[in-house]
Amino acid sequence: MWSPADGREILRSFPTLAAARSWRAEATTAVRRGSLAAGRSISVREAADALIAGMRDGSVRNRSGDPYKPSVVRAYRRSLDGHVLSDLGAMRLTTVRRADVQRLCDRMVADGLSPSTVRNAILPLRVIYRRALRSGDVPVSPLDHLDLPAVRGTRERVASPGEALALVAALQERDRPIWATALYAGLRLGEMKALRVGDIDLERGIISVERSWDPVEGVVETKSRSGRRRVPIVDELRAHLAEHLLRTGRRDGLVFGRDAARPFAYESVLKRARRAWAEAGLDPIGLHECRHTFASICIAAGVNARGLMAYLGHASIQMTFDRYGHLMPGNESEAAALLNAYLRRAAGSSGTPGAS
Repeated sequence: MWSPADGREILRSFPTLAAARSWRAEATTAVRRGSLAAGRSISVREAADALIAGMRDGSVRNRSGDPYKPSVVRAYRRSLDGHVLSDLGAMRLTTVRRADVQRLCDRMVADGLSPSTVRNAILPLRVIYRRALRSGDVPVSPLDHLDLPAVRGTRERVASPGEALALVAALQERDRPIWATALYAGLRLGEMKALRVGDIDLERGIISVERSWDPVEGVVETKSRSGRRRVPIVDELRAHLAEHLLRTGRRDGLVFGRDAARPFAYESVLKRARRAWAEAGLDPIGLHECRHTFASICIAAGVNARGLMAYLGHASIQMTFDRYGHLMPGNESEAAALLNAYLRRAAGSSGTPGAS
């Protein structure tokens, strides 16, 4: 309803039309008496600054209840400053309409930004309005039902087991354990940079992922609570880790650092690797693609989805299915082969006559 004293609308949302009409009848009288006012609506810029400040001090958390990673906070700040606030910053949260946000998205597309950049640019705006909805500051979100450019995913490169062996073998001795850890344990770049000698238990065959590395903040928490995990060490990786620890003589500090306190420089490691692979006639691979390779090897070896989720540090099994479901056995012929193999084993172990 309209508040003449404030010169703007008072907006509320209700679960039913009857409840809305009841409130409006009471509010009409309250406005006339002066006991109800629209109140102060902050600008998008003010809400953006409050969001970033809360993310930095930990008072604003993600949907899982975890603090935002420093890299995410920086990305949100860049998106707001670089794309959103120039168009919407001066507007009040309550006056932004879907058409305003749609024009912003259309303008970014016209400027030649990629679909993923456009979608990522409005992510902090979604968080702002999600919080505003929860606190009752706005009745609806202007980000619902937007027409956004489609992101066409590209199939990431996955190395076969034989190719993984060749990729590692072609490298310089100092670089082999880094790429072997990526290919056979699936650690993220930040997790490998922060990996400490005490996190590797060769006797038990376990890598404990406890922390990550941020290029600005240094050592930080893992991507999520599920990021803290234990990953099994396969024999192929064990040999490289054992040789590396013996050669470097490190008993504490960073495993792959330039020294015990400084992490390795990925750009230099990648440059040396690409040169070595080119000389060997091998297709190059990136560290994140090594993570996909680890997942594909686990799936091919029969690791179940729950185990794969734990080893990759995913927050939910749905994330694992969304990312790697296409690699899992799922068509009729694969399912039949798995069932037949199981039934043959079961029949043989039970001693059924005629079982082969």
